[in-house]
Amino acid sequence: MLGFAPAPGRPLFVLFGSSIVQFSFSNGGWGAALADIYARKADILLRGYIGWNSRRALQVIDKVFPKDSPVQPSLVIVYFGGNDSVAAHSSGLGPHVPLEEYIDNMRKIAEHLKSLSEKTRVIFLSCPPLNEETLRKSTSTVLSEIVRTNETCRLYSEACVSLCKEMDLKVVDLWNAMQKRDDWATACFTDGLHLSEEGSKIVVDEILKILKEADWDPCLHWKAMPTEFGEGSPYDLVSSSGQSTVNPSDWTFHRRIQWD
Repeated sequence: MLGFAPAPGRPLFVLFGSSIVQFSFSNGGWGAALADIYARKADILLRGYIGWNSRRALQVIDKVFPKDSPVQPSLVIVYFGGNDSVAAHSSGLGPHVPLEEYIDNMRKIAEHLKSLSEKTRVIFLSCPPLNEETLRKSTSTVLSEIVRTNETCRLYSEACVSLCKEMDLKVVDLWNAMQKRDDWATACFTDGLHLSEEGSKIVVDEILKILKEADWDPCLHWKAMPTEFGEGSPYDLVSSSGQSTVNPSDWTFHRRIQWD
């Protein structure tokens, strides 16, 4: 049993998924961006597992998110699908999961997460597109041929989006969101598959849109959340007048992107 131990009173956001989640703190990743945006507002916890499909996620869902944990997450962001969509290998080995089983697995994952507490919110990320040519060139020779196509990514993405509509879940349609950029195929990936900083910016922007617009109580958008120990203090920096101090708790000048 893993369980969670965030700072007392501070909301917990868990990122759960495969390599797009595990790598989300690298190379200007979307997980790192969320951790910065939510500094002193929520703890961002990484539960990413490279190479995993929805079957493996379902096998450990009770261990990663135990129902009897004294602390439950306020938000879980989930991504599986890219590995599920890999073509089946002739040996029967490998990450491929048939589309109907993938849908059923994701439904069970969603049901488990929704049952954790009345205040646990869930956002699914659908399968993004990929750059097939770049991916073929970057795939390691230690691996058997991996067949990934944009067409199968589209099918698994659409299935995820449809399931979320059926279950009244929030979802980021990464398949379509990425392709709003004309240069998505070259700008959004490090290797044709995993997200570059530019690709991660899209993920963050879409997540923040959902958090801002969702009719959730409490609101989980960063601007609506209190800053931990955000009260002013005589120990803050002294103002130019020399008569008072300036509270820097909510300063964001250090960010290259001023997120909404």
